[in-house]
Amino acid sequence: MSTIDWIILICTISFIVIYGIYKTRKFNTIKDHLKGGGSANWLTVGLSVMATQASAITFLSTPGQAYDEGMGFVQFYFGLPLAIIVICMVFIPIYHKLKVYTAYEYLEQRFDRKTRTLAAVLFLVQRGLAAGITIFAPAIILSTILGWDLKLLNLSIGLLVIIYTVSGGTKAVSITQKQQMFVIMSGMIIAFIIILYSLPANINFSEALKMAGIGGKMEIVNFSFDLEKKYTFWSGITGGFFLALSYFGTDQSQVQRYLSGKSVKESQLGLMFNAVLKIPMQFFILLTGIMVFVFFEFNSTPVNFNPQVTNYLEQVQNEDYLIEKEKFISLRNKKRNLQKKYIENIGFEAEKNLEKEIIQLHNKEKEIRENVKKITAEIAPSSIESNDLDYIFIFFILNYLPKGVIGLLLAVILSAAMSSTASELNALSTTTVIDLYKRNHIEKKSENHYLKVSKLFTVIWGIIAIIFASFGSLFENLIELVNLIGSIFYGTILGIFMVAFFFKKVKGNQVFYAACISQIAIFFIYGFTDVGYLWLNFIGAILTITISSLISKK
Repeated sequence: MSTIDWIILICTISFIVIYGIYKTRKFNTIKDHLKGGGSANWLTVGLSVMATQASAITFLSTPGQAYDEGMGFVQFYFGLPLAIIVICMVFIPIYHKLKVYTAYEYLEQRFDRKTRTLAAVLFLVQRGLAAGITIFAPAIILSTILGWDLKLLNLSIGLLVIIYTVSGGTKAVSITQKQQMFVIMSGMIIAFIIILYSLPANINFSEALKMAGIGGKMEIVNFSFDLEKKYTFWSGITGGFFLALSYFGTDQSQVQRYLSGKSVKESQLGLMFNAVLKIPMQFFILLTGIMVFVFFEFNSTPVNFNPQVTNYLEQVQNEDYLIEKEKFISLRNKKRNLQKKYIENIGFEAEKNLEKEIIQLHNKEKEIRENVKKITAEIAPSSIESNDLDYIFIFFILNYLPKGVIGLLLAVILSAAMSSTASELNALSTTTVIDLYKRNHIEKKSENHYLKVSKLFTVIWGIIAIIFASFGSLFENLIELVNLIGSIFYGTILGIFMVAFFFKKVKGNQVFYAACISQIAIFFIYGFTDVGYLWLNFIGAILTITISSLISKK
């Protein structure tokens, strides 16, 4: 990186941290720390909710997801607007009326202490793992870019987030997330514009989309009823609905964002702001990945985007790899020439034949890339990750963007990581203090005591997240991994809340045992079937509701 990139990166991150600490220096009560004083307006709530979702994983993995599988991932969000409407009508008024710090406080009032504790523990487990992943995502990328030790970066990013989360709590998170969202969206828009202007002069936006379509990237909606397909209209509108309902309605990292609103109306408006903008934002990020795909149709690309893989394979000079590499270079040159001919022949008879040839080469290229991944998995040390989807966008940034923009987009990655991780640590600390420590502490303590304990638990969860990050793996794609972890637990948690809201005859013992059975069933379904992970949210919720209802009738 150039000097100007370093200056932009350091100044952007330093400003966000210092600004957050400065603006929250006078907030020193437990309410200030956990609920931000309950004074946020709808715009602050909306941006805070959106920034909590928009982790580094979003901006590293989503373009790579689009590059590999196309626009279909947007179906994941189809159920979100409907879920937000339900939350605004049902969840928010109840939470505000009861003046709760956490969503799980309500469960004790409705059921009993053990049900509240079960839901809180399920949240802590899945969100603790997710916090580690949100640290791991930028750390593994930046370690490759900067050549720094991965564990050192995990520690550095984790400590940076801990410092300003402890210093300001929810208020610091909410305030700084405005600046972070500005940096994030500015960086992505600039990158998108640069990609468009970097395409060959004779290719306009419409033709670029057509080329992406030939590559199988423009199928936005899939109406297949195959439960093993991860992203379809039906999995998005059902599984995605249940996931969004649980995430926004019961996940403390989100509930805490809108509990900071100064009124029910402000909280509702903030969430509706997110409902309106979330799908367009994700569509835009996916479209950026599609444009990166088109860009690389005319520019050089490695056979594996992870530089650690390429460096290792070049050093060992593995024979199988060298054969695949030669095939890859030849194929890419041939495809580049065909793409140029295709653009020149749009509207003429040769168009269809060229299209078929390009599709064949796309399939062969994907096969070569998979072969190289298999070779890497067989011969490389376990510390070298063969999956490279999360490196695609960062490879483009480092190799094809001008000086200054590189620093800005690295600031985007770190800002997103800090934003989402801070929200998660804050929520983990709040849930631990309110639902476990304070609730089970026999001797009542002062507000100042609980404030200190809250900060202590923020540090503890930060350390746990750093430890999780140190043992992280890229899985297939980080954005899928973090949603998979949530989906394993969200259905059961949502089922408990749905019973609480709508099934008044069901009691604490009945829903508690139903939730335990449901969670065990989800572990088995995930472990022994190929059902798409979005359906786990639907199955977990329905199982909890059904089993508790059946038990209550006995």
